[in-house]
Amino acid sequence: MNRAAIDLAILGPALLAGLLVVATHVPLGRRVLARGIIFLDLALAQIAGLGLIAAYSFDWEPGGWQVQAVALGSALLGALLLHFTERRWPEIQEALIGTLFVLASSGGILLLAGNPHGGEHLRELLVGQILWVGYQQLLPVALVYAVVLAAGYALRSHTSSLPFYLLFALSITASVQLVGVYLVFATLIIPALAIRRYHGGALLWGYAIGIAGYAVGLLLAALLDLPAGAMVVYSLAGTALLFHTLRRAPLSG
Repeated sequence: MNRAAIDLAILGPALLAGLLVVATHVPLGRRVLARGIIFLDLALAQIAGLGLIAAYSFDWEPGGWQVQAVALGSALLGALLLHFTERRWPEIQEALIGTLFVLASSGGILLLAGNPHGGEHLRELLVGQILWVGYQQLLPVALVYAVVLAAGYALRSHTSSLPFYLLFALSITASVQLVGVYLVFATLIIPALAIRRYHGGALLWGYAIGIAGYAVGLLLAALLDLPAGAMVVYSLAGTALLFHTLRRAPLSG
């Protein structure tokens, strides 16, 4: 156990990035779970990632506006496509979402096939590099999340699902570049699963699970010298399980 690895200059921005992701993804995750489209976030995150991989092939600066535009454009196109399929074939929407995820994942592998660093890029996309996040990256992401939360609240009673899909794509595009595909999915779904049977104060409990999961996961990753993204995923799952145990809520049914 390496206590010297607890460096607030590294863990501070990483934790703040996690808190920003939790702020938007817990309420979005509840809506995803309620709609029964569990793998929507994986599909859109992978589509945004495919856009990032395609943009990097042009040797554009990582984080530059061209890269952001391609990633966001890809996610928005994916969101529009899935909104169309939901209206046209609602009975097979989950299967179509899964198919789109597989196509986007395979497309990324094909684009990286000739890149000597392709494996590393793919790993970064999936697991993320949360410990390398800097404070300068967080302000634009915070502004994006503020827009998503404000628009989501304003449009909460909107009958069309289109605003939800578009806001989801905007949020996912920012998140996947901060924490990676796996943590995006875990932050959306695990707290939502833990609080699915609760109403009064459920959102606050979801936030508590998310915050605790990131804080404990980052701390353990530093102490044990383990990959931070994977450690936070397990920490989120453990925190959610502990919540269920303490609340004596059944895990099934």
